Amino acid sequence: MIVILLGAPGSGKGTQSKILAAKYGFTHLATGDIFRAEMAAKTPIGLKASEYVKSGKLVPDNIVVEMVAGRMEPGVNYLLDGFPRNLNQAEELTRILAPQRKTIDKVVLLDLPRAEALKRLTSRRICAKCAEVYNIYTKPPKTDAQCDVCGGDVVQREDDSEATAGKRLMVYEDLTNPLVAYYKAEQILEQVDASQAPDQVTQAVAAIIDAALAVKK
Repeated sequence: MIVILLGAPGSGKGTQSKILAAKYGFTHLATGDIFRAEMAAKTPIGLKASEYVKSGKLVPDNIVVEMVAGRMEPGVNYLLDGFPRNLNQAEELTRILAPQRKTIDKVVLLDLPRAEALKRLTSRRICAKCAEVYNIYTKPPKTDAQCDVCGGDVVQREDDSEATAGKRLMVYEDLTNPLVAYYKAEQILEQVDASQAPDQVTQAVAAIIDAALAVKK
């Protein structure tokens, strides 16, 4: 089974993906995590991606597809987070899956108003050492700028600054809206209100996955 989570930056795709992957046994593929791992390792493709991320732009399709394709294996169930982001990537995903005789089972859109997405992004902080995520409003570290888990420095990522976050949201809207329409036409897209409490969002997405699993049995 393959499920895609779509949603603006800050909509909770990463959080929900990890919860759902654990619940259903999916392999979680998050392009953001893949990018950061490649950039941290300073691989050739990671260095290319870094140039775009630092300027608040989306990484070009050919680089994204190369990264994701390198992680996908036959016979594995995936929960895709952050991929595909546009029609071209969706077509490339179909190409990747074709030899495995797989198709997308369900696409879930985590819908979040732009103002709320911007607030969430600019209030997010992350531990530079262990990647634990914080929020200055809802989940601040107990000690200012120090991680509760490992004691590392809690910082704001460059792509979470207000200027960069605004650019990310504009780019997301321009490129992803046609993708949403595409999956609606394919009749595999479901929408969930991402402004709800995280556990409510999880329940809503889980209900969609449960229904899709029931159809496959």
